[in-house]
Amino acid sequence: MEPVEPGKNAAVAEPVLAPGHSFGSVTDQISAIVLTRGTGKKWMGGFAVAIALLLMLNFAITVLFAKGVGIWGINIPVGWGFAIVNFVWWIGIGHAGTLISAFLLLMRQQWRSSVNRFAEAMTIFAVACAGMFPLLHMGRPWLFYWLFPYPDTMTLWPQFRSPLVWDVFAVSTYATVSILFWFVGLIPDLATLRDRATTKIKQVVYGILSMGWRGSAKHWKRYETASLLLAGLATPLVVSVHTVVSFDFTIAIEPGWHSTIFPPYFVAGAIYSGFAMVLCLAIPLRKYYGLEDFVTLRHMDTMAKIMLATGWIVAYSYIMETFMAFYSGNPFDRYMIMNRMFGPYATVYWILIAANLVIPQLLWIKKMRRNMLTLFLLSLCVQTGMWLERFVIIITSLSRDFVPSSWGMYYPTRWDWMTFLGSIGLFFTLFYLFIRFLPMISIHEMRELVHKTEEEPAA
Repeated sequence: MEPVEPGKNAAVAEPVLAPGHSFGSVTDQISAIVLTRGTGKKWMGGFAVAIALLLMLNFAITVLFAKGVGIWGINIPVGWGFAIVNFVWWIGIGHAGTLISAFLLLMRQQWRSSVNRFAEAMTIFAVACAGMFPLLHMGRPWLFYWLFPYPDTMTLWPQFRSPLVWDVFAVSTYATVSILFWFVGLIPDLATLRDRATTKIKQVVYGILSMGWRGSAKHWKRYETASLLLAGLATPLVVSVHTVVSFDFTIAIEPGWHSTIFPPYFVAGAIYSGFAMVLCLAIPLRKYYGLEDFVTLRHMDTMAKIMLATGWIVAYSYIMETFMAFYSGNPFDRYMIMNRMFGPYATVYWILIAANLVIPQLLWIKKMRRNMLTLFLLSLCVQTGMWLERFVIIITSLSRDFVPSSWGMYYPTRWDWMTFLGSIGLFFTLFYLFIRFLPMISIHEMRELVHKTEEEPAA
């Protein structure tokens, strides 16, 4: 290993930003993607697929409203099916964006600057996909406002002891703070696009969205204050939101749900799947738009290490869950574990173990972390494994409870699959529109990195 100069941190020996960039080159390269590059054939092809899946979602929801939730595979005793599995999965995906944008900002980590913008957008779109599933699962989604404590003449209030009501407040707060934090970070860049736009429509639209930003010292001071305040609000939400989601299961007495390990287990799993999604998005974006100078191998390597670390926390949770089931002497918990391993859903269980625990161990190898194709496939593997994990937790516990006479099987229907795949279409439709009309990398933060890079030799 090469020696590091005194007073310098070894962690920053590899630059965050590729050398040779100036303020102008950074602004030109990132803003050109929105203002002058336009849409290529690959963008149009991907957007067409996303729109097709979105239309399928609209069709599935229309049929759902017309016929009811009976078109899904849910039954008695499995009253929760794909809808809740997808809800937990999508909420988890959004956590990496909040961690990158808020927590790493407070920790003054410079490497976040290249990936925080589209990670924050990923959070908002994932929360939008997650939020629709509980509403659809209600059966009468047009009565969603019953979950809010609104004043009415009958003095009927929601059941505040229900974790489903807690979800409403947690997720709505999470979405609100995430949108505010994302938009505040966009304001300086929207002003840059306003000043560089060549058509009147773009000038007006970006001018309205930039809210009169002039780049004065007063504006920058207020921007920094607002960013830190919102980061301080968003950071606890990384822990609290998925903790509240885990309470949906923890406070129940179902075997496999009634466990105190669920809150940290769910948070670690959320960050695990969230960073996997960031990598799934970052790797194609940097290749297609030629952003290797901004999203460098160091960013890929760092995110892969975080994914590996959170994967081991998830692995520890799996081990402790199995150990406590046998150590406690509770026959129901013991049967629950044996049913997962050797019961009717055993194949799903062992696939998730391979996808979440075994295959990601390749990330210990540096060459694997820096091979983009391998890293992309590993990230897809983790995403699949985390979705299967939520399926196993929900379905196996409900299908085999305390009384054998109430046991039953759950088989998803085509409407379950259409709704799930359609939610992926909704996510990517929003994401394609985002990268087309807004800067996917923060221009002003990359300028700050250029400034710091120029100052380092003199330090």
